[in-house]
Amino acid sequence: MTDDTVETLPRCGFVAVIGAPNAGKSTLVNALVGAKVSIVSPKAQTTRSIVRGIAMYGSSQVIYVDTPGIFAAKQRFDRAMVAAAWMGAADAEAVMFVVDAARKLGEDSERILEQLKNSGRKAILVMNKVDIADKGLLLDLTRRVNLAGLFSEIFMVSALTGDGLDRVKEYIAKAVPQGPWMFPEDDVSDMPGRLLAAEITREQLFMQLNQELPYSCAVETESWEDRKDGSSRVEQNIYVSRDNHKAIVLGEGGKRIKNIGAKARAELERLLDRKIHLFLHVKVKENWREDRNQFAVWGLDFNV
Repeated sequence: MTDDTVETLPRCGFVAVIGAPNAGKSTLVNALVGAKVSIVSPKAQTTRSIVRGIAMYGSSQVIYVDTPGIFAAKQRFDRAMVAAAWMGAADAEAVMFVVDAARKLGEDSERILEQLKNSGRKAILVMNKVDIADKGLLLDLTRRVNLAGLFSEIFMVSALTGDGLDRVKEYIAKAVPQGPWMFPEDDVSDMPGRLLAAEITREQLFMQLNQELPYSCAVETESWEDRKDGSSRVEQNIYVSRDNHKAIVLGEGGKRIKNIGAKARAELERLLDRKIHLFLHVKVKENWREDRNQFAVWGLDFNV
């Protein structure tokens, strides 16, 4: 067997993308996949569940596992998100640790380094946001992180601009093991349409609501009907914890919920390439964070 033959054999593997909240993991995964598979916002802890994005690099299929941000969680829902992140890392062939190069390392990243060290696993270090990082801080930060001796490779990238991503793709394509592809070549995600639609609406809640309110909201796709004309009718419930939160989401005269719906609908139509009829209903559900069904929707372990 020649070297050329080896290089054309199919490869396939999972790469878990972990990091502290707001390190830019979801933006990085979207950029590496070349399509939007995970919602993003300027707020930390936007990702709540495991999101898989599928990329093709020549004969290599890479399944990136975007995970919730890892932090010192106290509440059940937060603990479940952090547990999901570590589970994604444990099940993957490779781990990619993303650090915000524009900020100091912070306690959350230090904690991740310590847990990686305790696990005995090598990881890939990605210093993200280098386009806005102070060069002196970046060099010092890289030196400090590298002292842990955990990393097989270090990359300096900007997920937002795309700088440095070609080197990451080239490395990952060779790092995943030889084996048959797990998904069709044209797939970019394994997320069901109902969950994708709910995530797109939740993204708009993060973009259009201030302060902590988006963290008190959940979105559930109640029904999905594909019509004969090629369009889809989608009905969703937005759950909030309090009556006054419902009023905020609705906005004066219902203006805010209409704008949320319009933006979410437009994004869904762009992603799915079809006409979407989106109907949003805001409901008060005080203890949705303790609802086993909500945990199941996101693939989180209620008993963590």
